[in-house]
Amino acid sequence: MLPNNQPLTLRQKVGQMFICGFGTLEPNAEITNLIEQYGLGGVIYFRRNVEDAHQLAHLSAELQEMSRKSGGQPLFIAVDQEGGMVSRIEKGATLLPGNMALGATFAPSGVYASAKVMGKELRQMGINMNFAPCLDINNNRLNPVIGVRSYGETAELVSDLGTHAVKGLQNMGVIATVKHFPGHGDTSEDSHHDLPVIPHSMERLLELELAPFAKAIEGGVDAIMTAHVVFAALEEASVPSTLSYRILTELLRHKLGFEGLIVTDCLEMKAISEGIGVAEGAIKAIEAGSDLILVSHLLDRQVSALEAVIAAVESGRIPESRIDESVLRIMTYKCKRDIQFDKLTPIPEEAISTPEHQELALELSRKSITLVKDEVNQPLNTNEPTLVIWAEVQSNTEIDEIVEREGTLGCILSEISDIPVEEVYVGLFPTEANIESILKASEGKKQVIMVTYNATFSEGQTKLVKTLASQPDLHFIVAAGRNPYDLLEFPEVKTYYACYENRPLAMGSLANILLGKEKAVGRLPVTISEQYPIGWRQV
Repeated sequence: MLPNNQPLTLRQKVGQMFICGFGTLEPNAEITNLIEQYGLGGVIYFRRNVEDAHQLAHLSAELQEMSRKSGGQPLFIAVDQEGGMVSRIEKGATLLPGNMALGATFAPSGVYASAKVMGKELRQMGINMNFAPCLDINNNRLNPVIGVRSYGETAELVSDLGTHAVKGLQNMGVIATVKHFPGHGDTSEDSHHDLPVIPHSMERLLELELAPFAKAIEGGVDAIMTAHVVFAALEEASVPSTLSYRILTELLRHKLGFEGLIVTDCLEMKAISEGIGVAEGAIKAIEAGSDLILVSHLLDRQVSALEAVIAAVESGRIPESRIDESVLRIMTYKCKRDIQFDKLTPIPEEAISTPEHQELALELSRKSITLVKDEVNQPLNTNEPTLVIWAEVQSNTEIDEIVEREGTLGCILSEISDIPVEEVYVGLFPTEANIESILKASEGKKQVIMVTYNATFSEGQTKLVKTLASQPDLHFIVAAGRNPYDLLEFPEVKTYYACYENRPLAMGSLANILLGKEKAVGRLPVTISEQYPIGWRQV
């Protein structure tokens, strides 16, 4: 029975445990089928669903009305709006700095204010669940998937800022979902593509990886998302945390005392889909202790997983009492956060992103830019023709978002100064021909700025930077547009900024600093080397 004493069929109960995605700007036949035929519990948005904030508010209202009319329950409507480099919504919403940029401010009050703004705007768009913040500790510079999605490299910093983000979101009526439990920070594989393994002892996990999650639980976080990562100290080599009873029930529920919602990361990620498979993965995740099963993309996988769980209950493999336990928890949190048909936020007529919200985002961005190294101490010559080299994300992924060219550093410098700027673009993995072309464009220039993007993983970017850094009469500046560790690949660079993201907001902040209008006051939230430890900035 539900809190309002309305009985659900088995099919509807299982439906409540699923959050699914679809591929259009308006409700299509696929999501309509899932809502009407299975009593779906929730929907997840990606960029493919987003035109702008007001369109999203209308879409949310349509989906909720569809669920109401079909006799279903109010929907969780979820998104990965982490800020910074993982932000599904841009137009009409305030694009706030991401976690590592916020980490560079070392300002818990700023993180709280940022999360409140994010929560308020999400709720206006009909979104009531955010798959954020990341509480992964980025203590492995070769991590290909977390990086700047983490606040930093220490349990203390991540715990402090993370708990403030949770409070800000939840105070605005949005379910915060901390991730990726028990911690995805110290991996060198991406679970979208592989099954990573963390070999550390239980003592080390309690001291480091698990500490931010324990603090979030203490602070009353609503939901926790699981990682498709194997923890050798806790489980056998082939069992990721998402499918582990020892990790989700014995550790998270019993040892850490978590009473909220356990959400799986998407079961279509290759760590699950190309191993045990999505349907069996859904069954095992529920057996392990998950309340909500995330299947983000393909209808055939969504339906097969739903039907597999229904069949597992009907055969006795999963006791119906186990399903009831999760459904009660789901309904409890829908009530707690006013996710009820008669309490849904009306579609706003006014702008969702306000000048006050934008000013906060700008203030935090300005405080994040970090001058790591400057042996030249020379401002830009505003009369000197300048080349900007932009390492360009050319296709969206789960963790990389394309920046429109009007938001690049070169474009912004041209807009706010009289510097004669030429900007050239290069992919993340430049070929020899790309490098030669850019070197030719740099001929005759006395000022060159390159915005790198994870050059740590790119021989081409590294070669280009090293070649330019070797030119003695060139005023050459490098700004890391994502992970700050790029400096380790080219220590000969004389001037180096860490920006933590290449979003227009960060590039505007960097441009003002390069022009001498602002000072770089951010501090490193991670250690680059002994010379540049956590907390460092050149003064």
